[in-house]
Amino acid sequence: MAWLFLALPGAVLWVCVLVLPWGPWRIREVLEADANATNADLGDITVLIPARDEAASIGQALAALKAQGRNLQVFVVDDQSSDGTGEVARSFAHDGVEVICGRSLPPGWSGKLWALEQGRVHARRPFTLLIDADIALQPGILVRLRDKMEHDGLGLASLMAALRMKTTWEKLLLPAFVYFFKLLYPFALSNDPRRRRIAAAAGGCVLLRTQVLDELGGFGALRDALIDDCALARQVKARGYKIWVGLSHGVHSIRAYDSLSAIWDMVARSAFTQLRYSISLLLGCTTLFAAAFWLPLGGLLAPSLSARTLSAVALGAMMASYLPTLKFYRRSPLWALVLPVTATLYLAMTWTSALRYWGGRRSQWRGRIYRNDLDSSTG
Repeated sequence: MAWLFLALPGAVLWVCVLVLPWGPWRIREVLEADANATNADLGDITVLIPARDEAASIGQALAALKAQGRNLQVFVVDDQSSDGTGEVARSFAHDGVEVICGRSLPPGWSGKLWALEQGRVHARRPFTLLIDADIALQPGILVRLRDKMEHDGLGLASLMAALRMKTTWEKLLLPAFVYFFKLLYPFALSNDPRRRRIAAAAGGCVLLRTQVLDELGGFGALRDALIDDCALARQVKARGYKIWVGLSHGVHSIRAYDSLSAIWDMVARSAFTQLRYSISLLLGCTTLFAAAFWLPLGGLLAPSLSARTLSAVALGAMMASYLPTLKFYRRSPLWALVLPVTATLYLAMTWTSALRYWGGRRSQWRGRIYRNDLDSSTG
């Protein structure tokens, strides 16, 4: 009987995930590029790119923007880079790219948001595109994103970038990054204007109406947010505007995560922030992971046939929920077999994030360390 109770929570959990009406595991919110729209007039869009030590990627990102269409206005905010990022960006001046030399980070601001705020004063066109310096857009995707905003009357729309998946660690962990994000922030609920408290965005590629950004008072409204994309989405949705977030093959991350440590640091940078720095939520998350991923595996070895059956149901439902994500990113379905290992690594990254926070580091990125009060950032 004890084995049965150990196996039951995982089976109930995963079956519930599969039957939830909003289907967080499904791939339904998708927007792809229009290959026939590469010569469109984009004179109504201003692009803001915050860039700190991004010399290796900024050129590819700017070249991809050039291929989107005509009359695009691009501002690169060089956030005190030390690797020649500004020089690379200035080589695109003949394509309408302007480089803004970023000022020193003031107290209470995260680096990315301060860079965007310095660029915002130059955004006077109807739409403002916020894009990371390591993002390359496939020709025709920006037109599709703008048209969706106009057709659906959106205040903000964003696309989650397809992360690079070449190394073994990338293949193991990065599809699951999107999978877990969608479980945490169900896209269907985020895109539902009736669900005011649920809002998500993918910060690598965000298009919003400049009027909405001005109404917020610029990026000062969320200046200390480390998970700035979702914070921005909440602010926009709270003011009654419709938002939309989806997946796309037309938005690519150039950044390589060649080692486990690189992915580990990327996740640990904000994982405990997702849990609002709460030890209770961290322990609850650990308990949930144990019930969902570990107990079903142990239950397969139970002497009770009922326990083994429930465990098999749990693991089967778990793998079924992951398959659509693997299919979307053209990964082998066999990766679903090791999802418990992947989940365990993500939980360990979350604990690392918590330990760093308790050690006085709220976050660390691009040479900057944000202390717990954010007013004492260094680097």
